Amino acid sequence: MDHRFDVTERFAEGAQFIAGSLRGGSSGRTQDVVDPATGETVYSYELAGTADVDAAVEAARQAFPEWGGATPGERSDTLHRFAAALAEDAADLAYAESLNCGKPIKLSNEFDVPGSIDNAAFFAGAARHLEGKAAGEYSADHTSVIRREPLGVVGSIAPWNYPLQMAAWKVLPAIAAGNTIVLKPAEITPFTSLLFAQAARRAGLPDGVLNIVSGAGRDAGERLVGHPSVAMTSFTGSTAVGKRVAEIATGTVKRLHLELGGKAPFVVFDDADLEAAVHGAVAGSLINTGQDCTAATRAYVQRPLYDAFVSGVADLMATVRLGDPFDPSTDLGPLISHTQRDRVAAFVDRARGYATVVTGGEAPGGELAKGAYYRPTLIAGAAQDSEVVQSEIFGPVLVVLPFDSDDEGIALANDTPYGLAASAWSRNVYRTGRASREINAGCVWVNDHIPIISEMPHGGAKASGFGKDMSAYSFEEYTQVKHVMYDNTAVARKDWHRTIFGDRP
Repeated sequence: MDHRFDVTERFAEGAQFIAGSLRGGSSGRTQDVVDPATGETVYSYELAGTADVDAAVEAARQAFPEWGGATPGERSDTLHRFAAALAEDAADLAYAESLNCGKPIKLSNEFDVPGSIDNAAFFAGAARHLEGKAAGEYSADHTSVIRREPLGVVGSIAPWNYPLQMAAWKVLPAIAAGNTIVLKPAEITPFTSLLFAQAARRAGLPDGVLNIVSGAGRDAGERLVGHPSVAMTSFTGSTAVGKRVAEIATGTVKRLHLELGGKAPFVVFDDADLEAAVHGAVAGSLINTGQDCTAATRAYVQRPLYDAFVSGVADLMATVRLGDPFDPSTDLGPLISHTQRDRVAAFVDRARGYATVVTGGEAPGGELAKGAYYRPTLIAGAAQDSEVVQSEIFGPVLVVLPFDSDDEGIALANDTPYGLAASAWSRNVYRTGRASREINAGCVWVNDHIPIISEMPHGGAKASGFGKDMSAYSFEEYTQVKHVMYDNTAVARKDWHRTIFGDRP
């Protein structure tokens, strides 16, 4: 479904959403939003400054007592209406996501938008199922209760690769738990976050519960992370920036959730279904033009299947259709910008000095040259310690290496700083069971790569950060645990006081 609208008209009042209304920024600096498929500017707006962040945080702080005090049923009802409002806006959301990010419309229609609606429906139900515990404590006359309470104002920073889904992953568990939130999308991809917030308001979410500040990281982002009234920071982005976020957050000792970089291994054992593994590798490495922290980036293939795997992936990559994101037949859209395209190309060009570019490795010509397109690329012959194996490229590039023993394959899979996702391919349940146990990653797929569902957590280990998105685990992260102890006898107790202080009148 292609539902085009004029983004300049839709967001004429500005790209900030504070206390229920769109408004302009106050930084004095203008941001151009560029269609990565054409290189043309489609929208310009004034970036948020620190004053806008302060206003958004204050709006969230003012809204917290009422929203945090709402019953789970009331929050659940609002989120159910929110899911319905997002479904009504599905065509607009898909168009805006593809225009802003350059992703094929079929990906927006079949993955990003339905997934975000499903997240809203999931957390609508989760809002009524926050776990509490009670147990006897100290004596038979006392009962302890564990309460999970909202934190307050949450400051979240989202990346540009999945603006809509990142808004859903960060906003929904936070507000389901009773928090209020200020979300800073990447300044180059504000569209679907703004539509998301407008749908929430239409669904009856009180003004100030959800606020959007579209600004640069060095001022709006850093102010949000360091703001004394923000109780928690949730950040998704590169590991390098995540370290800076952690450094700033320590100044106010706030809770942190970090979902950072990835370099997912794709381990193919010699008894795997070769055809399935080849198709899985191409789909897993090229999802969202490779701009996905869980994308398959390092294929380790046991030597008996190695040559056939390389040949099969190269042949299949050659059939991938690059083109207009709004053409339903397009498989691969552009990268987010020419800057990102040039960064990916530089990785590949440097690799030519120590490895073989089997297919791809270039930007297309013709009409596509105007956009930030880059052909699907397969690299072979690189060493394990080389740049293309160890560094996050974030583009349509797959590196393939052979291994001999199962021990070696698992060791190679673990041999990067990252630990976000991985996959293991084999017909033998014992092999995949061992791999899923020993590969250090937040998610290990077996005979598949990429699928995610709202009920299951997403998050990593090592330099890929900590904390979970989606699922009940995410929901609990946006709460604080409080211990409450009751004296069930309702009488004054002197025995306990005598134990501590001795006999007194």
